[in-house]
Amino acid sequence: MRLEPSAIVFYVGNLSQSRQFYQDLLGIPPEESSPAFNMFRLSNGMGIGLKDKQSMQANIGESGGSELAITVDDIRLVDELCSVWQQKGVSIAELPASLPFGYTFTAKDPDGNRIRVVCLKN
Repeated sequence: MRLEPSAIVFYVGNLSQSRQFYQDLLGIPPEESSPAFNMFRLSNGMGIGLKDKQSMQANIGESGGSELAITVDDIRLVDELCSVWQQKGVSIAELPASLPFGYTFTAKDPDGNRIRVVCLKN
């Protein structure tokens, strides 16, 4: 049996703010939208869900402890996306740099979740 992730869900403190952030970042509107949940569907089928943490029955604690990795196939896209995101006011946690696994930078969403863009080494 092979398991293949189809979505990641972030528990967010301000759903409206997070929805706008990801809509601007991804350049697409949510595929699904309700007062407590939004789902963005990427071209490869992967989903990025945003769940209002106040709507959860169980106490989930603090948000912002996750990292979403986005792989690009051209090293120039790492620098280009970092520049575009900076112009949009996205918080950049780590500027582009060569690390053992590839060329990468890391941004943060409104809840502090990290978004890593990486061009992996061959």
